Amino acid sequence: MKCGFCGKEIEKGTGLLFVYKIGKTINFCSKKCEKNTLKLKRKPRNHKWTEEYRKKNS
Repeated sequence: MKCGFCGKEIEKGTGLLFVYKIGKTINFCSKKCEKNTLKLKRKPRNHKWTEEYRKKNS
């Protein structure tokens, strides 16, 4: 599975799982990705260390 923010592969048994009230789930590889998504409400396409940014600018 991949991280919902940075797109990095997550090993089985590691990472964080966030479940919304409606049942939607998002996997995160680290607290850094979780905080950027949920608390700071940032978009991955604006950060150089994410896979989405690299796709957009290649």
